[in-house]
Amino acid sequence: MGFDKALIFDYTLDMTDSITLPISSDPQQMIRQLARLVEISVTLNSTLELEPLLQYILDSAVELLDCEAVSILLYNEESGQLRFAAATGSNPNELSVIPVPLDRSLAGKIFKDDSPLVINDVQRDSRHYTEVGQQTNIEIRSLLGVPMRIRKQKIGVLEAINKQSMLFTYSDVKLLAIIASLAAVAINNARLVQELQEANTELSETDEMKSRFMAVASHELRTPLGIIMGYATFLKEEAQGEMAEHAGNVLEAALELRALVEDMTNMNMIYTGQRDIRPEPNILQDIIYAAYAEVSSTAGAKNNVLVLDLPEEPVIVNADRKLKLVFVNLLNNAVRFTPDVGEIHIGMKTSQKAVLVEIKDNGIGIPPDKLDRIFEQFYQVEDHMTRRYGGLGLGLAIAQVVVNLHGGRIWAESEGLGKGATFKVALPRITPQ
Repeated sequence: MGFDKALIFDYTLDMTDSITLPISSDPQQMIRQLARLVEISVTLNSTLELEPLLQYILDSAVELLDCEAVSILLYNEESGQLRFAAATGSNPNELSVIPVPLDRSLAGKIFKDDSPLVINDVQRDSRHYTEVGQQTNIEIRSLLGVPMRIRKQKIGVLEAINKQSMLFTYSDVKLLAIIASLAAVAINNARLVQELQEANTELSETDEMKSRFMAVASHELRTPLGIIMGYATFLKEEAQGEMAEHAGNVLEAALELRALVEDMTNMNMIYTGQRDIRPEPNILQDIIYAAYAEVSSTAGAKNNVLVLDLPEEPVIVNADRKLKLVFVNLLNNAVRFTPDVGEIHIGMKTSQKAVLVEIKDNGIGIPPDKLDRIFEQFYQVEDHMTRRYGGLGLGLAIAQVVVNLHGGRIWAESEGLGKGATFKVALPRITPQ
C-alpha cells in the first residue's frame, strides 16, 4: 500500500537549516515564537535543575507548535534502545519503563537516519510503534520528530504529536530543531554537573576513608610505641656500657617513629581546614610550654638543650588547641636537623596587636633559595635528607596550615647551610581590657 506524499515526508536538516529564520511567514507569529525561544534561552542559563527545565522547554514546544504533546527520548547505549526522559500530556514515569526499539519505530528511524521526519497520518505508517499508544491510551494521529545532538553526537529524539490545526509543516520542523538544540544543551549541562557531583562525592569518600585509616593506624601504633619507649627509657637509665647504648638507640628509633605517627595523624589538618578550628582566648605561653614538654624527651635522646625565654606577662591569643601542633612540629624539626649536643632557643617578642615567636637552632641550616619551598608537603631540602634525617616532610606544611587558619604568618630565616635556622610565627594578639 502506498502513502500519500502530502501526508508523509522525510526532511534532511543540517545545522544551517536548524537556525534559519524566519521560522514563520506570519510576522506576528514569528515575533511570538522568537520571544518564546529567547525566554527558553534565558531560563536555560539561569538553572541547572534538569527536570523542571526540560518540562518548561517541552511545555513551550507544545504552545509554539500548537500540538497535543511533546516528548524526549534518549538513547541508552547498554540496551541499544530509546527511552522516554520527559514528556507532556502523560505520566513520564509510566513512559520511562517503555523501551522503544530502533528498528521498529519512527523514533528509531529518526535516530538512525539522523534526520527529521514528519508524518501527518501515523496510523497509515507500518513503522509506527503502537505499544506506546496502547500503554498510555493516547491515539497518535500525526507526528513530527527531530534528532537531538550534543555537538556531533546523537543522544536522542524530540517528538511532537497530534498537530491541533492543519498539518505539521517545514516551519514546524525548523522550530522543533531549535528547541531540540536547547534541550540538548540543558541535558549536557545537567550531565556535566552530575559527573562533577559524583566525582566530588568519590573524592569526599576517599578523603573520609583516608582520615579513618590515619586515625586507626595512629591509635594502634601509639600503644606499642608507648610501651617500647617506657622500657627503653628504663633500660637506658638502669643499664651501663654497651647495653645502655643499645637502649639509647632503641629509644631514639622509637621517638622517630612517634614523630612519624604524629605526622600521619596531623596530616588531616591540611585537608579538613577551617572545619576543625575552634579558636578561643588562650595564654600563648601555656601552649608553648605544652609543646616543650612533648618534645623534651626527643631532644633529650639527642642531648639537645631546649632554652625557653618567654615573658612573664601572659600573652593572650585567639587559638584552637591545635595551635600546639605548630610549636611541636617546629621543635621536632629543629631537633631533627640539629646535631647532638645542640641548642634550640625559644623566644617571644610582643607588640600591642601582635606576638612573634622565634625558634632558633644551630643545626644544618637552609639554603636561601629553599626557604619558601620547605613549607611544601613532602618536601625536604635534598633527597638524601629523608634517608639521613627521617620524617615525611609534613611537619612544616601542617604548621603553615594551622598558622594560616589562625590568621597568622610563618616563615623561616637562615644564612645558609651549616649556619642554623630561625623559624618565626606571627599571631594576632588579644589585648586584655
